[in-house]
Amino acid sequence: MSEVIHNLNVFWILFCAALVFTMQFGFLCLETGITGTKNTVNVAMKNIATMLVAIIVYWAVGYGLMFGLSVNGWVSFSTPLFDGDVTGFDYAVLLFETMFCGTAASIVSGAVAERMRFWAFLLIAILVALVFFPLVGHWSWNHQIAGGEGGWLENLGFVD
Repeated sequence: MSEVIHNLNVFWILFCAALVFTMQFGFLCLETGITGTKNTVNVAMKNIATMLVAIIVYWAVGYGLMFGLSVNGWVSFSTPLFDGDVTGFDYAVLLFETMFCGTAASIVSGAVAERMRFWAFLLIAILVALVFFPLVGHWSWNHQIAGGEGGWLENLGFVD
């Protein structure tokens, strides 16, 4: 029975990751609809590129910063994903958090639509996926996945 529940949890996380990924299409449609006709391709490219950049950066570095062993609840410098003790549940959580990281970076896209060059925006997307999302996630949810010491917000009683 325990294995069935575990598999159901993994399925549910993957299903929710797919739902979060569809938010990207919603942002793309919303942002292309509120911008001028001449900028629709630029805005669509920003949304697609943001998701790709966020996936690469978060998988390579961000997940380790978010769910690694905590240093006084503030930051992590480890990479728990590649420590050899990885389960299907861990990969499901990685995918779920990656989708939210891409979505967080895409929200910025709508705020700067028609106001920022493409390459400058990609730098902001990298910053969101590399620093802001993993850092705030570490403060809030580190203990739930990594175990050990929680982030400083989590230790103050923050529950999301």
